[in-house]
Amino acid sequence: MSRLVVVSNRLADPRKPAAGGLAVALGDALARTGGLWFGSSGATAADLAPGEGRLRTRQAGKVLLASVDLCAEDHAAYYLGYANSVLWPVFHYRLDLADFDPAYLAGYRRVNQMFARKLLPLLRDDDLIWVHDYHLIPLAAELRALGCRQRIGFFLHIPVPPPLVMAALPQHEWLMRSFFAYDLVGLQSGADADHLTHCMVTEAGAQELGAQRLHAYGATVRVAAFPIGIDVEEFQALAAAPDAVGTFEALRAEYSRRQLLLGIDRLDYSKGIPQRVRAFRQLLERYPENRNSATLVMIASPSRDDVHAYADLRQELEGLCGAINGDYGTLDWMPLRYIHRTVARRRVPGLCRAARVGLVTPLRDGMNLVAKEYVVAQDEADPGVLVLSRFAGAAEQLEEALLVNPYDTQGMADAIQAALHMPLAERQWRHQRLLERIRRHDVHWWRQGFLQALEESSSASAA
Repeated sequence: MSRLVVVSNRLADPRKPAAGGLAVALGDALARTGGLWFGSSGATAADLAPGEGRLRTRQAGKVLLASVDLCAEDHAAYYLGYANSVLWPVFHYRLDLADFDPAYLAGYRRVNQMFARKLLPLLRDDDLIWVHDYHLIPLAAELRALGCRQRIGFFLHIPVPPPLVMAALPQHEWLMRSFFAYDLVGLQSGADADHLTHCMVTEAGAQELGAQRLHAYGATVRVAAFPIGIDVEEFQALAAAPDAVGTFEALRAEYSRRQLLLGIDRLDYSKGIPQRVRAFRQLLERYPENRNSATLVMIASPSRDDVHAYADLRQELEGLCGAINGDYGTLDWMPLRYIHRTVARRRVPGLCRAARVGLVTPLRDGMNLVAKEYVVAQDEADPGVLVLSRFAGAAEQLEEALLVNPYDTQGMADAIQAALHMPLAERQWRHQRLLERIRRHDVHWWRQGFLQALEESSSASAA
């Protein structure tokens, strides 16, 4: 059996519960045969020059964790620069927020080349390599240039824009060519797979061979959707633990006369948080019976505060929240509770269970696992209602949620009103259908499906 090698920008010890469901799922696969997890440490070292990296390894059970320190210049260009100031906004359709500094692309290529040099000596001939996310798109091409012939798969956790948006990337042809060094490229949704396929055909002149396979630059790659899931059993166990139960009971007691609405996000412009707040204001204006009744708990955890777009977003959001509380709040009712800090994962199931309505309304999202966690946390006898953006990857699977257009704040307000007053029988029916699908397509199903497809693929370099 081939050894699994996972490569991601950051790595986590899969033995620690705080690592989260994805890390646990990947750790399960790594531990079965013994495996390697390689990635950036997130630390910078003053004594390193650009293009250099310091490799550190440690054993975590059967898994070898290999992390690389960067110099400050490389971290700024590769991570803050090209990954998060170019690829992130472009892939989320926000060309207006992209900073196309040529130095960022140079740093991105330099760091991926260095990662390939550090990883190659750690590989075995029969390894199966699984690369994750937008930070590492060119990694397979750099490995191939060094002689790597193992099967390499790539999974993109964020959405893919249509060809004309992708074409705005300077040197996008180089980026498109990088995908053809992989044997398999996995996307979150069918729409994302279609967009990447169209990009490959229109921008790279790829030939479609059928069976989701494309050929260009002397290589063949399969492009397919593998929608990621959550670890349902792990999350349900978390929900039954004291911290989650205590959180639920405290909220139920404090808001016994209110109906809670809940939003949990990173503070990111892709999440549609200001639009959600405006929709809540519309709810209070158009449906005054919700005043002194509905309370929105908005948790927006800090995210990349050193990127200007995020600082501007925080300022905008704080103004919107303050205005709602000032205009509608009373001595005994605060309509909106805004929390700008990370809430411990162990408390999240209790928060979700206490909320009558879960608001997951990104402007664009690869998947959004909070939507699935909200459904799993519900009381099956008296479940809440998920209001979900049609532009989240999860919308392809979670058809029984109330699907909304996050740009239409009035339409969102109407959907929230419908969710607050939905009959019990309909809530139960929707929840049952959603839960069945989430159970069937969990994170283990996702992992097994991707790895099976990768094992069945032929080497891209030999195509």
